[in-house]
Amino acid sequence: MEAARDTLPLAGAQTVNEHERQFLEGPRSRWEEFRFLLRVMGQFIKGFQALHFVGPCITVFGSARFPEGHPYYELGRQVGSMVSSLGFTVLTGGGPGLMEAANRGARESGGRSVGCNIKLPTEQQPNSYLDRWVTVDHFFVRKVLLLKYSYAFVVLPGGFGTLDELFETLTLIQTRKISSFPIVVMGTDYWKTLLDFIHQLDEAGTISKQDLHLLKVTDDVEEARAHLQQFAKTLLLRRRPAILRPLSFLGEWRRLAGKH
Repeated sequence: MEAARDTLPLAGAQTVNEHERQFLEGPRSRWEEFRFLLRVMGQFIKGFQALHFVGPCITVFGSARFPEGHPYYELGRQVGSMVSSLGFTVLTGGGPGLMEAANRGARESGGRSVGCNIKLPTEQQPNSYLDRWVTVDHFFVRKVLLLKYSYAFVVLPGGFGTLDELFETLTLIQTRKISSFPIVVMGTDYWKTLLDFIHQLDEAGTISKQDLHLLKVTDDVEEARAHLQQFAKTLLLRRRPAILRPLSFLGEWRRLAGKH
């Protein structure tokens, strides 16, 4: 069971939630729909500016509710350090718990640590181990950014949010919307019931046998390292970015200077 966590409301989150609730409740005036689209476009531009120059990333998903001192928190620190040792930037949801642990592991090992935070009434505050971060309003914007800049994914124990991120990533790989980047799932005991259910999907014919190979499941950080290292050079060659230079008229020098 996940540990409870005392949190404070995040200023502005209630307003953001109200905008999203109104949008999802059905058709509104064309003007209101257009205003929402403009806000979403602004969120994407803000995210692109913040993450455009962070280098090749591996995203670490995991719960906000496991505090420092929990075994899974220590696992998260080891994963962050391991990812950094492979030469990748550690990208997380930027919040507390296992996200903080992965960012902390990256920072402590001298690697780069970035986050894509989200405004929520509770739990989600940027952790103190981020070199750079962006805060967005909507989950769907956040998930696009976490996927866009990633070359691989590590899934630590988590709840509904982690499951959402895992299965969206799997669906995009399965349907070839994104390349077949490796996904490492850490915590065999924690994820056992879920993994049994995924095998049931295979038996029922709702996924293919080959889909089972999209996941590497392990408790061993060194085994995870070997799996990711096997793909690292191929991943970098497959997604080799163009030479990117910040443009001052877009405010990108300001972003690089650490202005969030």
